[in-house]
Amino acid sequence: MEIEYIFSLGELFERVQLERIFPDGKTFVDCTPKTDLSSIRERYEEQKNEPNFDLSFFVHEYFIEPKSISSGYKSDTTRPIKEHLESLWNVLTRQPEETNDSLVDLPNPYIVPGGRFREIYYWDSYFTMLGLQVSNRLEMIQDMINNFSYLIDKFGYIPNGNRAYFVGRSQPPFFACMVQLLAEEKGKDILIEYLPRLQKEYDFWMNGIEDLHEENTSVNRVALLPGGNILNHYWDEHDFPRPEAFRVEIGLAASANNKNKLYRHLRAACESGWDFSSRWFKDVHDFSTIHAADIIPVDLNCLLFYLEETIAVAYELAGNKESSEKFITLAAARKEAINRYCWNEEKGFYFDYDYVSCVQKKSLTLAAAFPLFFEIASGSQAERVAKILKQHFLQPGGLISTTETTGQQWDAPNGWAPLQWIAIIGLRNYKQDELAKEIARRWMNINEKVYHDTGKMMEKYNVVETDLKAGGGEYPSQDGFGWTNGVYLALEKVFGKL
Repeated sequence: MEIEYIFSLGELFERVQLERIFPDGKTFVDCTPKTDLSSIRERYEEQKNEPNFDLSFFVHEYFIEPKSISSGYKSDTTRPIKEHLESLWNVLTRQPEETNDSLVDLPNPYIVPGGRFREIYYWDSYFTMLGLQVSNRLEMIQDMINNFSYLIDKFGYIPNGNRAYFVGRSQPPFFACMVQLLAEEKGKDILIEYLPRLQKEYDFWMNGIEDLHEENTSVNRVALLPGGNILNHYWDEHDFPRPEAFRVEIGLAASANNKNKLYRHLRAACESGWDFSSRWFKDVHDFSTIHAADIIPVDLNCLLFYLEETIAVAYELAGNKESSEKFITLAAARKEAINRYCWNEEKGFYFDYDYVSCVQKKSLTLAAAFPLFFEIASGSQAERVAKILKQHFLQPGGLISTTETTGQQWDAPNGWAPLQWIAIIGLRNYKQDELAKEIARRWMNINEKVYHDTGKMMEKYNVVETDLKAGGGEYPSQDGFGWTNGVYLALEKVFGKL
C-alpha cells in the first residue's frame, strides 16, 4: 500500500499552498496530521462548499504546525563564540523517531541545520562534520554517515534531505569526503567498510551511461560531450512543482512554454544546493531562463573526481587491484575533461559548461575554487584563479558566491560558509596562504560580529555590507546554523583566533 503524504492531498494541498495559509511553503508539507489523511480528505470534501467554511481554521484543526528545531533556545552572548557553538550541537541534534509526517525516519541521531530546516541535509552535513571533528564528536559523525548509508541502501542514493518530498533528487556528492574525514580519525579501514555504499553512490550518479550515444547525449545525470568525454550534471526524477515551493513555482511557470521542462530545471538547481543562483540562468537577471539541467557544473565534477579517487583507494586497500586501476583511470579521464571543458585559458578561471549549446558559461562563480580544493588545477591555474578571487570576489566579510547581484540568495552580496571553506583550503593547497588567511579572517569576523549583535549564527551573510542582513531566496534568513558552526570551528582550528 502506497504511503500518503500531505503533498498528495490534491485540491486541499493546492489550496493551502496557493492561498498562503502559511507564509512559508515548507510549513504545510512538514505538518503532522492529527488523524489519517484519507479521513481528513473526506472531511474536507464534506465541508469545503459550506457557506462558512474557513480553510485556515480547517487546516489548524487537523494538522499540527512544526516548530523550529531550536524553539525556546536562548543564546548567551557573554559566552565566547566557541563555547556557544559547542553547546549548539546538542540543540541541533535530532534523535531517531517514528513519525506520521513527511520525515524519512533514520536509525541514528543526526545534526540538523536549524530554523526551518528540521531534517538532515546531504551536503550541509559534511561541513557540519568539520565542526563535529573539532569538537571530538566522532560518534555523531559515524552516526550521520551510517544514516547516509541507510539512505543509500533504501533509495539507491542520498536524497536532498530525509523528507519524502525530497526523494527524486540528491545534492552535491560529499559522501566520499565524509568517509575520508572519518578515516582520518579511525584509520583507512573505514574506506573498506563504506566501499559498498561509495560504489552505490557512484552508480547512481553514472546511471544511464550505457545508453549515451551521438543521438542521445544525455541520460539522467550523465552527458556525452563533443570530444567523447562523459561528465555529469544535476537532474531530478520529477518534472512537476516542488511541494515545498508549490505556489512560487506555479507562478513562475504561468507563462512558460514548457512547464514540465521548467520544473525539471528548477529541481536540478535544487539538487545543486545553489538554489537559486544566476549561474543557472541564460539571462542572469531573468529567473525564467533557468536551464540548470543543461549545465555541466565544475564543482559537481570535481566532487565526482574525488569519489572516483576515493573508490580507487578503497579497492586497493581491499585487495582488488583491477577495480582500483579502473577507478584511477576514470578519475584521470574526468580530471582531463574538467580542464578541457571548464578551464578558460584566456580568462584564467574555471567556468561551468553548457553541454546543450556546447559553450562555456560566462558567470564568474565560486565553483571555480573546487578544482583547487580537490587539487585538479595546475600550479599556474591555481595562481590565476587566486588572482580573480582576490580581485572580484573578496569583500569585507569574505567571498561572494558569484559576481552578479540579482536578488537570488546564491549571488552577491551573500557569502556562504561551505564556499568559504572550499576556497580557503583550496588556496592553501597551492601555497596561496596570505589570501586564504585574509578570507578566513574576514569571514570569522562577520560570524563573530553577528553573533555578538544577535546571539545567532546565520545560514548566510551579507559579506559586501556587513551591517546588513543577507537576503534573497524563498524564505527569511535562518539561524542555527549547522554548516556555519562547523566551518567556524574548523577555521579556528586551522588559523587560531584571527
